[in-house]
Amino acid sequence: MASAPTDIRAVTDRATFEIDWPDRKTSKLPFRFLRGRCPCASCVNEFTGERVVGPKNVAEDIAPYGLDLAGNYALKIRWNDGHDTGLFTWTYLRELSDESAD
Repeated sequence: MASAPTDIRAVTDRATFEIDWPDRKTSKLPFRFLRGRCPCASCVNEFTGERVVGPKNVAEDIAPYGLDLAGNYALKIRWNDGHDTGLFTWTYLRELSDESAD
C-alpha cells in the first residue's frame, strides 16, 4: 500500500496533476490520461475487467473542477464532463505514476 501523497496540485495551464510523494518523487499525470484510467464500474467492466473508457475516449479539454479526499486512502476527482464516481487510491495513483513515466 502506497503512502499518502504530501501534496496534490492541479496545474491547469499544463493540464496535469502534480503529485508529491513522501519519497520525494513528484509524479506528473495529464488530466486526460488520469480521466481515461478511472477505475469506476462505468469505466471498467465489473465482470470482465475490460476497460470501457480509456484516454482516447476522453475529450482533450478535460479538466477537474473539484477534488475530495476519500478517507485517508483515495482521491475523488470531479471532472468537467460530469464524471465523478472514480476513487483513485494512493496505491493506484502511484501505479499510474510509474506507468506514465515509462
